[in-house]
Amino acid sequence: MNRRDILVTTTAAAGMLMLPRLASAATTTIDLYSGSDANIIDFWNNIVRPAFEKAHPDLAVKITDAGDNTGLRAIADRSLAALKTKTDPQADIFEHFDPRLPPAGAAAGLWVEFSAQNIEGFDHVNPLAVDSKYSLPYRGSQVLLAYDKTKLDPKAAPKSWEQLTAWIKANPGHFIYNRPDKGGSGGNFVRRAIHEANGRDPKKFTIDNFTADYASQALTPAWALLNDLAPSLYEKGAYTAGNTQSIQLLAQGVVTMTPVWSDQVLQAISQGVLPETTGLVQLGDLALCGGFSRMTVFSNGANKDAAMKLAAFLLTKEMQEAIITEIGGFPGISWDHISDELRQKYADVIPATIPTFPAGDWETTINDGWYRNVAPGISRT
Repeated sequence: MNRRDILVTTTAAAGMLMLPRLASAATTTIDLYSGSDANIIDFWNNIVRPAFEKAHPDLAVKITDAGDNTGLRAIADRSLAALKTKTDPQADIFEHFDPRLPPAGAAAGLWVEFSAQNIEGFDHVNPLAVDSKYSLPYRGSQVLLAYDKTKLDPKAAPKSWEQLTAWIKANPGHFIYNRPDKGGSGGNFVRRAIHEANGRDPKKFTIDNFTADYASQALTPAWALLNDLAPSLYEKGAYTAGNTQSIQLLAQGVVTMTPVWSDQVLQAISQGVLPETTGLVQLGDLALCGGFSRMTVFSNGANKDAAMKLAAFLLTKEMQEAIITEIGGFPGISWDHISDELRQKYADVIPATIPTFPAGDWETTINDGWYRNVAPGISRT
């Protein structure tokens, strides 16, 4: 699922993938590839790279936008082929990637296994963020509820699905979420309804357990929950066309509450797009979905050791706090290792859980099912 519609990634660098590695005799250059949004690439270029190169004068970082996950997958496939031929893959580290791909990669030894023995600060990593021994979480984000504190007392802000739905019905026209295929904030609100309809158990949904029959059984009661809410939404059943539109309606005072991505809303507040009177709250019975971005290091990269130093550098307090202050993300390390000032400032949104939801066939079926069962009158274009 495309997380944001506010940012457009720069042109994919597919044509550059086979260019020879460039490095001066005195400097080792780490080849990093990213498929993230433009603000994340800017963060790496403007914050991470200068700080890392200052701390390691003998090392440099070359950051290339691979376009999207498809671009990263092409590099990973090429690197797996290079592993078999014992040649340089011309890639050292991915800023964010799932090491389960390509399927044969991990078993073939394509990825470095992270541990306290090879990564300084590994013991500070947030246990909620751990997903694979071949990936190192360094930043996260999660869907929250943003609201106007001038209209809703923070003491009365809903902290459970039951309280939220009761508030929506008691305040018709003041809540909206975006279409689930147009942004993750609305998409994960829909998934929270699915979790609610299935005993609040995210473990019931995996990539491997999808079948059409099981999906019908699990999703049908969620459509009933969302249809029950529809008449109480903004304009009696309107849905925004993306994450940004939802924030804009909140900023304009048109609605009082909407689901938002944590990093996007924190940036919006810091940049003055949303006022300081914007409140943030997370559901305590089961949080809305989120996730972490995780670095992967190629075992056959020519500059593997330097890439490991870069990965470790991202776990330092300096970089982890920059993730919060510069891009509004969640740290990859536990909040216990963040300054008291930041921890207190964001106390209301520090997650106790970070549920996830599989993509693949589940994502397609959820999007199709929502249009068919909840919003049949809305065009997908």
